[in-house]
Amino acid sequence: MDAHRKSLARTCLDGAESDRMTFPQIVGTLMEEDFEGYAIDFRRATATYYLRDGDSVELPTHKIDVSIAATFDAAAIQVAVREAQQLVPGYTYRGFCTKVASAGCAAYIVSFPGRRVLYVGRTAETHVEHFPD
Repeated sequence: MDAHRKSLARTCLDGAESDRMTFPQIVGTLMEEDFEGYAIDFRRATATYYLRDGDSVELPTHKIDVSIAATFDAAAIQVAVREAQQLVPGYTYRGFCTKVASAGCAAYIVSFPGRRVLYVGRTAETHVEHFPD
């Protein structure tokens, strides 16, 4: 992956972690540069950004401050997603990560062409959230 796209991926990750960029802003920015999605792995504290041509870059993320729950709670993940979508007062990306990990989410995968996010538990249970219209 070229240096410009690596830098852009880092900018988007930093923008999320510092609450300077919203999810729609990140998606739009990455799509303009031919990314097709990304994955966040809470167990490894990594973010992997994927280009349409198969190239990718892996970046370190912040470590979540809770253990990933053994039980997958899709309803609690939905609540965290709705809070993020509505940018409820006090919302932070780090807080979102803590909430979904506490609900058993070990990783999530964002697909731009599929317009969805797949939340994955430790036992490979999943929950799908489609992008809002």
